[in-house]
Amino acid sequence: MEDQQVLTPETKTESGYDPFEIQAEFGITKHMGGVDATDILAKQCRIGAGSHVLDAGCGVGITPISLAKQYGCTVVGVDIRDSMIARARERAQKQQMADKVQFRVADVQALPFEDNQFDAVISESVLAFPEDKLRAVAEYVRVTKHGGYVGLNETIWIKPPTPELLEYLAHAGSQTQLLTHEDMQALLRANGLEVVLAQAYEISPRQEARAQIKRVGWGHILGSWWRALKMYVTKPAYRAYLQDALGTPKEAAGYMGYGLYVGRK
Repeated sequence: MEDQQVLTPETKTESGYDPFEIQAEFGITKHMGGVDATDILAKQCRIGAGSHVLDAGCGVGITPISLAKQYGCTVVGVDIRDSMIARARERAQKQQMADKVQFRVADVQALPFEDNQFDAVISESVLAFPEDKLRAVAEYVRVTKHGGYVGLNETIWIKPPTPELLEYLAHAGSQTQLLTHEDMQALLRANGLEVVLAQAYEISPRQEARAQIKRVGWGHILGSWWRALKMYVTKPAYRAYLQDALGTPKEAAGYMGYGLYVGRK
């Protein structure tokens, strides 16, 4: 199928910035659990040498490149933002992985691929954002081969949020719509998948910080901090972004966790 015309969704917050564009410029996108969570999904999805994998919502390309390096598979990464795909392609070129990974701009709710193309579809910290989550997972299933796997790592509610926490999320990123552990399993089953993994985890800020360092390495972390400093000095939008990030309610870790889910087609 040809590339479809994709319109980037409006995600500006009340403070006037787009958090995803800032993350693209910053050069790091993250998901809970870091590389260890990705490895669990990869193993449960039976990814190995010769596998053809789709990373739906790939951000700046960290996971596709990591999968290709570690497992010897080929990976296609898609993201709805041109800025994320541009960063991902730069990363692949710098790490000499352009022959193993490809990147395209696409909406996960309308993937530009024929049916039954991939041995596995991986998606990390994506489903909180599409308006039609059922359709997004249906697209993952459609492009997965029969007998293949869909693996998801998603931030979830582990207990009902407080009004204050919902108010913060509305201010900092109104498109965020988290599901529960039970909702995620129901989403897989509603799309005809056999659930082979469903595990929920609580968030530890210290563990998450270590996981992020392990995922991208100190060199990239330090480079990102330098870019962040320049952005803080020169861009009011980034200052607003940082203020909101530091203003995350302390109790959020007690209400938000993440889950790993794998379904077999």
